[in-house]
Amino acid sequence: MGNVGRVTGSLFGLAYGDALGRPTEFQSLPEIIDTYGPSGPVALEGDPALVTDDTQMALAVAWAVCETPSLTPAEVEPRLRARFLAWARSPENNRAPGRTCMRACGWLADGRRWQEASVLGSKGCGANMRVAPVGLLPDLDLDTLAGLAQLQAGLTHGHPTGLAAAELTAYAVRVLLDGVPLADLPARLRDRATGQRTVYRGDWLGDLWSRWPGDSAEEYIARGWDECLAAIDRLDAALRHPDRTADPCQFTGSGSVAEEALATGLLCALLFADEPVAALGRAAATSGDSDSIACLTGAFLGAAHGMNAWPADWASRIEYADQLRYLSHTLADRSA
Repeated sequence: MGNVGRVTGSLFGLAYGDALGRPTEFQSLPEIIDTYGPSGPVALEGDPALVTDDTQMALAVAWAVCETPSLTPAEVEPRLRARFLAWARSPENNRAPGRTCMRACGWLADGRRWQEASVLGSKGCGANMRVAPVGLLPDLDLDTLAGLAQLQAGLTHGHPTGLAAAELTAYAVRVLLDGVPLADLPARLRDRATGQRTVYRGDWLGDLWSRWPGDSAEEYIARGWDECLAAIDRLDAALRHPDRTADPCQFTGSGSVAEEALATGLLCALLFADEPVAALGRAAATSGDSDSIACLTGAFLGAAHGMNAWPADWASRIEYADQLRYLSHTLADRSA
């Protein structure tokens, strides 16, 4: 299949999940079931099928990465800043954008250092619902992947769990892109989190940690990894007694914060590992942050299965299809 197929499948899968979860995001689970049945939404609505700020911000990250000649902190930060501000000011930014992202973008627009613009107390899922493009750079070394994933999160969400969960999400996409089986992913994520627990990437994050109440950068970042490890514990517990009919949020959380979005999105992917469309329906039929959960589910399954995971006609119906296609090929070819 090759990396182009997997990269394209992941980026389009993110958008498909987002579009399916968009109408259910603010609905209760009984309301969703009344409208779509117990399987949730499994067909795109509209032409084009509209997405939310989740896909818009993932595109912003992808553009910034593709536009940066060398993926160093000094070069990529201003491009991320510019793309985030362009999103914040766009008339298309009318999809109930997250308060943290808008607040931080306001401070970035004032010219503040990003470490001072970042909302330190927020670990909302906005830190990792947009990070998949970082994991879709096929030959990126893992240290750069980690730093880049944490930097793009930190521009808006300064809580250490937002940083750690963003890195884990990008890492998950990356190892699936490389062919690691879905079933092996929780163990791989646990190993990564344990190994990185006290690694503070000062070359990428600067003095961000010093705004946190604590004595060291290592103490700051360990808080984030510990919360991610607790989320992986809940994921493992849910997989020991898998229930494809129950609301995934009751096992791994609502997805409104970063580590829960990762765990619940991955739970949906693992419960329906060979049924990608059903996985998106399950992710969109949740009591939590349905669009963000479903977009992560789509990113994981697309990286695992490629574009063949999705109905062929969806590619021409999803909003931003031209950008998704162009950026998928650019990301796949970047390190070639």
